[in-house]
Amino acid sequence: MTLSDLPAVNASLNGLSTVLLLLGWRHIKAGRRIAHRNCMIGAFVTSSLFLASYLTYHFQMQKLHGRAHTSFTDPAWFRPIYLVILVTHLIGAFAILPLVTLTFQRAIRERFELHKQIARWTLPVWLYVSVTGVVIYLLLYQIFPQPR
Repeated sequence: MTLSDLPAVNASLNGLSTVLLLLGWRHIKAGRRIAHRNCMIGAFVTSSLFLASYLTYHFQMQKLHGRAHTSFTDPAWFRPIYLVILVTHLIGAFAILPLVTLTFQRAIRERFELHKQIARWTLPVWLYVSVTGVVIYLLLYQIFPQPR
């Protein structure tokens, strides 16, 4: 595996996290607590692996190329749309860390009413971040490939 493979790996991890989150939500709605727990742990692990891979990629890009990210420049007409997606994704990514931590703490401590209250906020933000992570990859590397 090379550095250039990591964006696809990251998108795959985000996609898998999305699937696990949706399955976990479906399981809890059906009253299957253990299946819900397992899916949410899987989503947490997948998202953690994503974060490690993402940071590795960007640190290595900085080291090798003098910049940590790929700029979206072409097509110019789509750049504002891309930036809105990127900025909202980044805001959600920063918000999700404490939300996931608090949600997991409440579940581990079996404070399920409090867990449920915060999970109502955590799930949509986490889903948004996971889905937009895949969208950003598709825009940067597949739909409008950008020069590196």
